[in-house]
Amino acid sequence: MSDLSSQLLAAKKAKKLTFADLEKLIGFDETWIAALFYGQASAGIEEAKKLVAALDLPEEMAEELTVPPLKGSLDPVIPTDPLIYRFYEIMQVYGMPLKAVIHEKFGDGIMSAIDFSVEVDKVEDPKGDRVKVTMCGKFLPYKKW
Repeated sequence: MSDLSSQLLAAKKAKKLTFADLEKLIGFDETWIAALFYGQASAGIEEAKKLVAALDLPEEMAEELTVPPLKGSLDPVIPTDPLIYRFYEIMQVYGMPLKAVIHEKFGDGIMSAIDFSVEVDKVEDPKGDRVKVTMCGKFLPYKKW
């Protein structure tokens, strides 16, 4: 994890804010904000300034949040099928942000891939039809012993 990510996460924790809280303050989706925290998105200067102000961080940090990131931070085991590769790419970019948001909402655990369903829907759009994938898995908290 980068130093910038560590600083953002530490400030968020110190202020006892959730990504949903930041969504209300910044005006962007909580998962996108989490992606920004994990170095998987870049902000415009105005939202970057709002974010660092909300976290009581030095104003000069805002500039760092505007740099386009090198996306994909997971170990490379790259699938070759183009459609499957897109799911891999989605997890490279949004995996850590999704994990962070799920942990905020449910606690320490995982989403089951056994007690699980997935739906694929076609959403018609004049600019080109869209693929809608809905995954629904039971939350499994980690057991303490």
